[in-house]
Amino acid sequence: MSLRSSKRPRDGDAGGTAWSRLRERFGLGARTRLRGRSNYNIRHRMALVGGALALCSVALVARALHVQVLNNDFYVRQGDARSLRELPIPTSRGMITDRNGEPLAVSTPVDSLWANPPQLLQHPDRIPQLAQALGVPADELARKLSQRADKEFMYLARRMNPERAKQVLDLGVPGVFNQREFRRFYPQGEAIAHVLGFTNIDDRGQEGLELAFDSWLSGVPGAKRVIRDGQGRIIENVDLIRPAEPGHDLTLTIDRRVQYLAFRELRHALHEAKASAGSAVVLDVDTGEVLAMANLPSYNPNQLDGGGGDTRRNRAVTDVVEPGSTMKPITVGAALTAGTVSLDTVVNTNPGTMRNGRYTISDFRNYGALTVTGVLTKSSNVGAAKLALALPDAGFYEFIHGFGYGNKPGSGFPGEASGLLAAPGQWSGTTKATMSYGYGLSATPLQIAVAYAAIANGGRVIAPTFVKGQRNESTQAMSPEVARQVLTAMQTVTETGGTATLAAILGYHVAGKTGTSRKFSGTGGYSRQYIALFAGVVPVENPRFAMVVVIDDPDASKGHGYGGGAVAAPVFKSVMEGTLRLMDVQPDDIETWLAAQADARDKRLRANGGKPLAGVPVLPQAAQEPEPPVYEPADLPAPVSIGVAP
Repeated sequence: MSLRSSKRPRDGDAGGTAWSRLRERFGLGARTRLRGRSNYNIRHRMALVGGALALCSVALVARALHVQVLNNDFYVRQGDARSLRELPIPTSRGMITDRNGEPLAVSTPVDSLWANPPQLLQHPDRIPQLAQALGVPADELARKLSQRADKEFMYLARRMNPERAKQVLDLGVPGVFNQREFRRFYPQGEAIAHVLGFTNIDDRGQEGLELAFDSWLSGVPGAKRVIRDGQGRIIENVDLIRPAEPGHDLTLTIDRRVQYLAFRELRHALHEAKASAGSAVVLDVDTGEVLAMANLPSYNPNQLDGGGGDTRRNRAVTDVVEPGSTMKPITVGAALTAGTVSLDTVVNTNPGTMRNGRYTISDFRNYGALTVTGVLTKSSNVGAAKLALALPDAGFYEFIHGFGYGNKPGSGFPGEASGLLAAPGQWSGTTKATMSYGYGLSATPLQIAVAYAAIANGGRVIAPTFVKGQRNESTQAMSPEVARQVLTAMQTVTETGGTATLAAILGYHVAGKTGTSRKFSGTGGYSRQYIALFAGVVPVENPRFAMVVVIDDPDASKGHGYGGGAVAAPVFKSVMEGTLRLMDVQPDDIETWLAAQADARDKRLRANGGKPLAGVPVLPQAAQEPEPPVYEPADLPAPVSIGVAP
């Protein structure tokens, strides 16, 4: 059969299947279908596609409207979290000044450098350069950065000098930024360290008045919103959330000139006596204001790396001592108040000793018969004990307690101690007698100063204060008449025949009392170490100042002695002599001053062969006006430029 006459195989045949495959292979079926769709409309197809695209566009616009307008809070928060930051606005701590407005503590601006560890770790080649600028080992800096690789903030250096911080920033190390802070600076250094205390690295008070008035001195930091770029740089200040409020200034009762005098003379006394520690307190008699409070050993609050708690302790407020013979004026006041004696009453101290239970009370030597005034003049233990034993227990206790012994002074200074004053029910058979001359009870130097100020201002006990203008309430511990009698008796202590002639000040009457107590050994008895004390008031006619000096553990082997009259009294004289001139206090013993001036003039004339001194006119004695010498405080610290050491 020829190919031309043969029929086309049907699809159902076996040959038809092969034929169908052949058509599909050569596209014969597609052409047939296309020819069958002669009614195809391209416009309909385009309209369909356009409609689909329009619907997509409407959906996208609707979604954008929903995201950006109707419900944009979430995405705004997400964007702000990546660029908007709330930063604190640092504020300065209030300044502390002395009573005359001289700065004692100021806050100076400093810079702190911080880093973004993830950003900085992306540039490991810059870490050695940064470490060298900061003065730290490069491997240590790299280790700290690696440990905080998941953090966005890490301090590199705190409280740097702004100039030095700028030098580091000028290196342009990625991820390194600065933050403004404030650092406390104390121009007077160690001279007033125990009163002021210090602040920590976050500028919060840690000791002293910085701690006591921390809430008053601390400012309230502000806050602002800023936009940062990807490099952490501020590109826009968006909003001021809260303005910064600086801390309040604090004016103290301290006079920096008197403070330095007390510190300088106390340091000299400790050096001369080879003592281990000392304290000095100066009070204004009328107001209870603390004019000076010095302690040694001391520390520099501008550099807290050295020294420990022992040097930072304000011994005048926290450390208690047995007051020794400085208690005898209180004992005499109690006897005068009870009416058992007068200042002229004779007390027989023979033979210079007396039994007190299984102990013996001894005087330095046998003074024989002494008046009550003489008991103070010679500092007789036997005489004081006899005066106390004649008083009822409760009356003697209440009288001492009325002067503040056994209670906190109430100055508000952190950590002030109350001392120890046992109630009569806790006394042994020997307690009352030993308390009369300062054993068996304890007090801080500040408490002793408060008691002596009370004697000087007519028996009124005023709580001490460090804040100028603050007036505390007073209590009457003894009558003004008795207080005047005790003050008169105390004056003999600094005059010829008394135990504190080294406390006498030319041109002024000085009332005071020495004290020398043995230190408790801690093993049930007293050691051969001593505490030397002197407490005094000046001038007697119109008392202005009360001062207490405590010298701990003077070297008893030295030839100058270890008692209060030899070690502590000279400190009182030097400080008070300068203070009286600085405060322009009128002399109350002008006759003695004139006599001393005349003696000095006579000595100069004799040394000059009796000829008139050149430049010194010789005037009739009656025509000479008594003028106290002008005092210029020596060795006051030079003005310190306020700045921060690197």
